[in-house]
Amino acid sequence: MRSLILLLSFLCLVNCKEDKNPVTELTTTGSSSYTISFENAAHHEAEITATFKGLKSGEAEFRMSRSSPGRYAIHEFAKNVYNVKVTDSKGHVLETTRPDPYSWTVNDHDGTIIVNYTLYANHGDGTYAQVDETHAHLNMPATFMYAPSLENDTFNIEFKPREDLNWEIATQLKLVEGNTYSADNLQYFMDSPTEISDHMLRSFEVDGQKINFALHHNGTAVEFDAYFENVKKTILQQKAVFGELPSYDYGEYTFLGCYIPNATGDGMEHRNSTIVTSTRSLADGADRNIGTVSHEFFHCWNVERIRPQSLEPFNFEAANMSGELWFAEGFTSYYDDLTLTRAGLIAQEDYIKGLTGTFNYVWNSPGRQFFNPIEMSYQAPFVDAARSVDDINRGNTFISYYSYGSMLGLALDLSLRAENLNLDDYMALVWKTYGKTETYYTIADLQQTLKDYAGADFGDAFFNNYIYKSDMPDFESLFKTVGVQLQQNTDQPAFGLRLNNQVITSNTMVGSGAYTAGLEKGDKLLKIDGVEINETSDLNKILGTVKPNQTVDVVYERFGKQRTVKLTLDADTSYAISSLDVLSEAAKANRDAWLGAK
Repeated sequence: MRSLILLLSFLCLVNCKEDKNPVTELTTTGSSSYTISFENAAHHEAEITATFKGLKSGEAEFRMSRSSPGRYAIHEFAKNVYNVKVTDSKGHVLETTRPDPYSWTVNDHDGTIIVNYTLYANHGDGTYAQVDETHAHLNMPATFMYAPSLENDTFNIEFKPREDLNWEIATQLKLVEGNTYSADNLQYFMDSPTEISDHMLRSFEVDGQKINFALHHNGTAVEFDAYFENVKKTILQQKAVFGELPSYDYGEYTFLGCYIPNATGDGMEHRNSTIVTSTRSLADGADRNIGTVSHEFFHCWNVERIRPQSLEPFNFEAANMSGELWFAEGFTSYYDDLTLTRAGLIAQEDYIKGLTGTFNYVWNSPGRQFFNPIEMSYQAPFVDAARSVDDINRGNTFISYYSYGSMLGLALDLSLRAENLNLDDYMALVWKTYGKTETYYTIADLQQTLKDYAGADFGDAFFNNYIYKSDMPDFESLFKTVGVQLQQNTDQPAFGLRLNNQVITSNTMVGSGAYTAGLEKGDKLLKIDGVEINETSDLNKILGTVKPNQTVDVVYERFGKQRTVKLTLDADTSYAISSLDVLSEAAKANRDAWLGAK
């Protein structure tokens, strides 16, 4: 290398003009390469070697991620790494320093750092990793160290499957040869989960691209065949919304499914693949598992390509916050069961009734007085699989952006349909404007696109009332257009609290009679309206003897002391959603356009 530099310098002195700078050094392309093996899978360990080449002289850093694509909270993956040994290219041991809990630094390297370490992995879902004798389920940020200075260079990885366990590799990474795969940069590498197991594989082609489903499960091939037919129907109905599939980077999209007892239920979208995990087998959980499939596949448009500017580039060193999750996650949630209904996998009547739980959760929550949908989205770093040990008041202050967004999607869809428009065409326009071109969007962009599609007055009214503010749309009128009725049974009383063995188990709801009376989580109820309460008491029976707005005496115990308060009972404000017994021709046509196959 040294002689080549001298030769280039000599040639430059001979041929270059004096006002040109001579060549003084060569640039070297960096790379990150890995091998991973699973000899000690019985004890949930993987052995990993990471080789970082092309590092500049001076201090070099390598680290574990603190977050993962599709998640918005901190997870501190470094906690499962140990036996870290570092050498240079010649095998000389390098001394490391630890500036923080998730990174290592070295100084006396020769441009190459080789890191050997052990990973403990035993949580099989979309965020973490799991290694055992059934599979190696790898989410990359939870598994692999990386050198930040090499994030834009090539990543290569050689998997070493357990041949004695008949393991095969399923991943969206680009196949190089054998068991070696590659990614062009850190962002794609970290976004490429990998399932290595004795799995079944099914595929079908859509417009020249291949959709794969690699399923690790304890069921039969016949069960998988039937399930995959439903997956096909789901995919085709979602394609009909946008008019086309995305152009997958290598012409393929892969579901990485683990329906096994040792997994943890989850779904996690990625650019050309998705993780879908469940403890339920196809024999007893296919109907529920397909809901996750529907949700995650819709993400290959909405989130992966129709992508908020706030999530690009993804930051692996911090929590990732986005005010657009009501749209990115919430509208996707609206489409998951809607898709299954259009595909004939959920009956229309069941879909309509199934709206009730989410509807009540969103529109009866006191959280709307504290945060609008954008600010609810900002809460993701605190709720998205994040953990805390101190008491929190989320029951009063937070509404899941999944649920809130799904109800906003419902409201927007029905509102557009009342104007002879629909949400499908709006989503298709967002796709063509931002997703297909991969132009990252903002909330203002979503608003402008709605104005372009439905008119300025319509677009501004929706965003000003329901996105920037927390108002509730006129669902009663909207539902009538599709033959659905919305009712509240305010003749029944409600306590506004939850009990388990006489003890209030969650913070009482802000504004409720229980909250106003001063009752709180942890209080043990002893008597209500003179009726003694015990572990077998039926609150519904007690409620049947009182009326809304009636005041009753409540005797309770707090911190070992008995107290009595007067509680004025609320009216039950929960909603019932049901189909009208008789549909007009117009309502029937509107419902078919809404819930029928596309």
